Amino acid sequence: MTGEVLSQRELWKGGFLSISEDTFELDSGSKVSRVVVHHPGAVVVVPVTTNGSVVAIRQFRAAAKRELVELCAGKRDIPGEPPIETARRELKEELGLEAVEIIELSGFLNSPGFCDEFSYLFLARGLSYRGRVPQSIEEAESKVIVLSLDMLANYLANGTIEDAKTIIGLFQAREFIGSYHGVTDHPEDQPDLIDRLGSD
Repeated sequence: MTGEVLSQRELWKGGFLSISEDTFELDSGSKVSRVVVHHPGAVVVVPVTTNGSVVAIRQFRAAAKRELVELCAGKRDIPGEPPIETARRELKEELGLEAVEIIELSGFLNSPGFCDEFSYLFLARGLSYRGRVPQSIEEAESKVIVLSLDMLANYLANGTIEDAKTIIGLFQAREFIGSYHGVTDHPEDQPDLIDRLGSD
């Protein structure tokens, strides 16, 4: 089933978000009106070290009213910037990392019941620490953490990781995490990467 947009009436706009009431005609000929939140989209990055650990971030989220363990992610808020370049920028800003190799894994709609946000998912390998460039108070006060395969399994099992994009990203990148399942062409990390990042 598809829907043709017959009309769109803006209800609100602020910052990078806008809200509209959209009227659609469905394949059956029925007409429906729905409130839609418009979002520029985002990227999510799974940085995987040579030994199969994942670099993540622990930061405060206002909507959740607490700290969450998350993958590196960010809005596509620079018009015309390719998603892979947004991924490189977010790696640097949030985690202080540069990557030899960034691979697009997949993409997903974050909450299609009411929002058109689409996130591109990337894997980053061959990591070097170059210093963080935080863009908000939350990022400046966040903590970069390195999660081993055992930590990831525990965090997912006990509910420590609650963020949907992080759960999706870890699932999609699962063949690259841990032992690499025989993958031998992984680009090398900076030798003292883990020491520079710290661990959880």
